[in-house]
Amino acid sequence: MERLIERCAGLDVHKASVTATVRVPNDHGGRRTETRTFRATTAGLVLLGDWLASFGVTVVGMESTGVYWKPVYYLLEDDFEVWLLNAQHLKNVPGRKTDVADSVWICQLVEHGLVRPSFVPPKPIRELRDLTRYRKALLAERTREVQRLHKVLEDAGIKLASVASDPLGVSGRAMLEALVSGTHDPQVLAELARGRLRAKLPALREALDGRFGTHHGLLVTEMLARIDQMDESISRLSAEVARVAAPFSPLLGLLVTIPGVSRRTAEVLLAEIGPDMGRFPTAAHLASWAGVCPGNNESAGKHGSGRTRKGSKWLRVALVEAAHAAARTKNSYLAAQYARLRGRRGPKKAALAVAHSILVIAWHLLSRGEPYSDLGADYFVRPQSHQAYQDRLVRQLERMGHKVTLEPTAA
Repeated sequence: MERLIERCAGLDVHKASVTATVRVPNDHGGRRTETRTFRATTAGLVLLGDWLASFGVTVVGMESTGVYWKPVYYLLEDDFEVWLLNAQHLKNVPGRKTDVADSVWICQLVEHGLVRPSFVPPKPIRELRDLTRYRKALLAERTREVQRLHKVLEDAGIKLASVASDPLGVSGRAMLEALVSGTHDPQVLAELARGRLRAKLPALREALDGRFGTHHGLLVTEMLARIDQMDESISRLSAEVARVAAPFSPLLGLLVTIPGVSRRTAEVLLAEIGPDMGRFPTAAHLASWAGVCPGNNESAGKHGSGRTRKGSKWLRVALVEAAHAAARTKNSYLAAQYARLRGRRGPKKAALAVAHSILVIAWHLLSRGEPYSDLGADYFVRPQSHQAYQDRLVRQLERMGHKVTLEPTAA
């Protein structure tokens, strides 16, 4: 088999140790293999780096094992070309499952170019990614806590969420605090409403007449405190995200021109895919890496499941949220695409298709440095002749059981 890399190493990474194998030329024109185990502490990883350098290693391959690969990768990336390898691509020979065998196998795969390195963003983007991911986790936890609060209120017979669009707004918060402090009279509670909510006073009085007990008060107090704490944490994280993302403000400005993409979503997109689209030769490569395009499963002329592959769940969630937001925009290509697919494939597949389009658009914007230019809501009907489009609409109405008679309007 052709040898592509002359001096390489394979690492089998664990929580407490790293088993390393190097393959380099020997004095007789053959290959020399050496294996050694190091501690996974910083001191042990420094020794690992020195040991690899002593052999003149140029490329180091390692499996992406949980989070344990990160300190190894970060320490070695300045001195070596480090390949982070997908675990699914490293299936070992059955019956030879040891740490040494794993490191040797990884080294041989790297040596012959049989694996491809995964995308690992540069350090500034990694910092941004850590911040945006933790912020998203806190936002999800805040949503769960709000849902728990609604369940407690339902248990107490308080139907505030049925009347107020935001039970945690200024009016809703005042009512909840009054309930906790011991005020249970629905007349008094309803009078705490502010603004447009005062137009719903009769409904509020009925909704606030419940069985709010002492234990309900304790639970609501704790839940409100947790929500407030998470709001403060999210605010601090957002400020730090803005600071770290400041050097990339022009790129964020391009991304927010896409319908459905907010500033927060743009920060997530940049954190997940990075600013350099040279890592992905085409938009199709980026969509495949992200796992938002149909899978390719064909053998002997038969097509299997076209389900999407696994990708970054953080990126996928952000793209799908942006797709739903884009579907609500007016007179945009993405809204027209969603509406066109929703009736035939359902809302989930339509949202994923729009998410794919958003990612493709983002690749082009970041590659060219140009803002988004919408194709228009009539993009899908524009190529059709007026008569053909009219006939298709008539047929659709006739299939629904209507008798259609067309009469032109007066000019």
